[in-house]
Amino acid sequence: MTPPKPVNSWSAREAVSTMVQGDITAAEYAQALLDQSLAREKLNAFVTLDENHVLNQAEAADAGQITGPLKGLPVAFKDAIGTRQLPTTAATPALREHRPIEDADVVSRLRKSGAYVFGKLNMHELSYGITSNNQATGAVCNPHDPARIAGGSSGGAGAAVAARMVPAAIGTDTGGSIRIPAALCGTVGFRPSTGRYSQAGIIPVSHTRDTAGPLTRSVDDAAMLDAVIAGNMDELELLAPKDIQIGLPNQHYTKNLHDDTRSVFEARLSELRDAGFQIVPVDVAGVLPPGESCGFPIAMWETKTGLTGYLEELGPVGLSLKDLIADIASQDVKSVLGSLLKPEFEEMRVPYQEAIKIKRPALRQMFADCFAVNRLDALIFPTTILPASPIGDDETTILNGSRLPTFPTFIHNTDPGSIAGLPGISIPAGLTGTGLPVGIELDGPAGSDRHLLAVAAVVERFLPPAEWP
Repeated sequence: MTPPKPVNSWSAREAVSTMVQGDITAAEYAQALLDQSLAREKLNAFVTLDENHVLNQAEAADAGQITGPLKGLPVAFKDAIGTRQLPTTAATPALREHRPIEDADVVSRLRKSGAYVFGKLNMHELSYGITSNNQATGAVCNPHDPARIAGGSSGGAGAAVAARMVPAAIGTDTGGSIRIPAALCGTVGFRPSTGRYSQAGIIPVSHTRDTAGPLTRSVDDAAMLDAVIAGNMDELELLAPKDIQIGLPNQHYTKNLHDDTRSVFEARLSELRDAGFQIVPVDVAGVLPPGESCGFPIAMWETKTGLTGYLEELGPVGLSLKDLIADIASQDVKSVLGSLLKPEFEEMRVPYQEAIKIKRPALRQMFADCFAVNRLDALIFPTTILPASPIGDDETTILNGSRLPTFPTFIHNTDPGSIAGLPGISIPAGLTGTGLPVGIELDGPAGSDRHLLAVAAVVERFLPPAEWP
């Protein structure tokens, strides 16, 4: 007889269904998750986790004071996403007392559907990095190997979902900040098309590139949350492998892969071909490495205007951008954002305008042509070109015997799609020989979110089951 599945291993949909059927109360479910969060607290996934708040919300669901299709579902949120019930600090000292008057729109939509805020998740300070090694709040540890990074900037989201502290989390993604922790921790991470979700109430990096998105244990859970946030029907079209044509890029995405990542990726490609998926080589010659792309000028220029506007309109009274930067604890973040205050920063106006008016539109057109000419449902590639690196590799990390800059190395594959505003989803693809997760990403045409989720749901069926730490 198969033993019953542990409560904290349920998917979000399983949890909602079980509570609706009356087999468990929302309070009982919440307590099981709180117990798991306490047992794994050394992973440092949360910035704020208030047991009384969690149990009060769950008891309100049991009492019928919370209603909706997701009634009683606990969802954790990256600490850059505004919540009126709990502080929103972006894991940076200057915002430690910041409590928004209103929820961010993505929080409000989920709360109106019956979900509640379980807690606020640790992250790379102010979302400016991919390691989540935060000197203000401590490093987020990878549940598969606590000596390694969880990814970022939504590192707490990846760790909390993978460690079975919470069934779902909402992170944010500018250049890979949902998909990277999903890949490194072994969860599903969905970045919707830019503009699909409202960004109101979220501490910004770049209005051109930012989006919130779910990290979950399955594609089905990601699709369920997407339907609520975007206002869609909670259903996906039914597809078979033979119906799906996937492009395998012959440039950029598979260059300089870590040997273990390549081994896992190639094994999964072989299995997908055997299952009947049509996988064809495609040309993506217009994609450039992060250091040569237009992503950095866009992010930097828009960070200054975005953060200034947030502090003026929604932030604590009297806190300036200079004050915010002065209190940054993580040296990697402080060195980058400190440049916003220098007179020579104005020189970035020209490359920003070139990026917005010429380079980004050209990249978007290249992707659109690639999808259309090759009749693709999606592109496929490894989410990251290497597994999780050791905590402390903040500036550089080792890949194939060479020491390379950490940030551009980890965003190498996620950056192009986020600049172009494409939807992308990372799915667990298996573990390396040393037990570290590898993610496979599918990117679709801009605006094809529900179709991409339907494709990902079929692909997921032919991948190995995720191995939880």
